[in-house]
Amino acid sequence: MAFLARRFTAYGSALLLAFGSLTVMSAGTAAAAPPSPELCGPGSAINFDRSDFQASPRIDNKWFPLKPGMQYTTTGTVTSAEGTSTRTVVHTVTALTKVIDGVKTRVLWDRDYSDGELVESELAFFAQTGKGTVWLFGEYPEEYENGEFVGAPSTFISGHAKAQAGIAMQARPRTGTPDYVQAYAPKVDFLDCGTVFKKNQHVCVPTGCYDDVLVIDEYNPLEPPEAGHQRKFYSAGTGLVKVTAVGGPDQEFMDLVKVKKLGAAQFAAVNTQALELDERAYSVSRSVYAKTPPAELDGP
Repeated sequence: MAFLARRFTAYGSALLLAFGSLTVMSAGTAAAAPPSPELCGPGSAINFDRSDFQASPRIDNKWFPLKPGMQYTTTGTVTSAEGTSTRTVVHTVTALTKVIDGVKTRVLWDRDYSDGELVESELAFFAQTGKGTVWLFGEYPEEYENGEFVGAPSTFISGHAKAQAGIAMQARPRTGTPDYVQAYAPKVDFLDCGTVFKKNQHVCVPTGCYDDVLVIDEYNPLEPPEAGHQRKFYSAGTGLVKVTAVGGPDQEFMDLVKVKKLGAAQFAAVNTQALELDERAYSVSRSVYAKTPPAELDGP
C-alpha cells in the first residue's frame, strides 16, 4: 500500500528544540549554501534538487506506489492514558496535483476515524524523483471534534515557515544506511526520522500474507527514549500493510483490511471532495496554505 500511516498524531509531532532554518540546495547553489542540520544524525541533512523530480508526479516506488483511483483502509487500536479506542483510516489516491516548493506533487486524501467518528480529514502531498525516492512535501490536516470542524493547526507546507520536505520512502532501502528525515516543520512541532530496520520479512494481515516485507522504524530524536518508536511494514507492490508500536505510553497497532480500485463515479466524487478541501484550506490557513497554487485535476 502507498501511504504514510501517521505516528500517533500528526505524523508523530512532539516538542522540538529550536533549530535554524534549513536550506534546500539545488545543484547550482549547493557549494555556496550553508549545510542543513542533520536532524536525524550524520548523513540525514535535507537536500534536494527540484530538477530531480518528474514533471508529472508518477509515483511507482515498489514500496510506496500511489496510483490514482486506489483506496486503502486500515483499522486497529490506539492506546493512551485516556484508554483504548478503535481507529480506521481511509487513504485515497486522488487525480489531483499541486505545486509545492517548486515541485508538482500528487495529492493523497486521508480520512481518520476514532470509534467511528471522523476526527481528521487531510490532504498530503507526495512527489517522486527520477531515481525513485518518494518525498513528502506537506500536509493540510483538518481536525474535528464531535463532528464539528475545529481548524487545521498542524498544517505545514515545504518552503513556508521553515518547513522542509522529507523522504517518505527511499528508492532502494538498505539496512545499515543512515537514518533520514521524513519531514521537518518547526512551527507545528513536527520531526520524524526513519531507519531501515529489516528486510525480507513475512507478514499476514486481513488482506493476505505478504513476503519480501520492508520494516521502517520511526522515531522523534527530540523525545526521550521512553517515548517509544513506531514500526511500519511495507510489502513490495502493495505498500504499507501493518503498523506496530515499540515501547512508549501511546501505542498504535493498525492492519491493512481493504484494498479497492474506485469506479468512475466514486473516483469523480473523491476528486470533487478533495478539491473542495483544497479550496477551503485557503481561508483556514491564510498564512501558509494560501500561499500555494490551487490543486488541479490531472486526468480522470
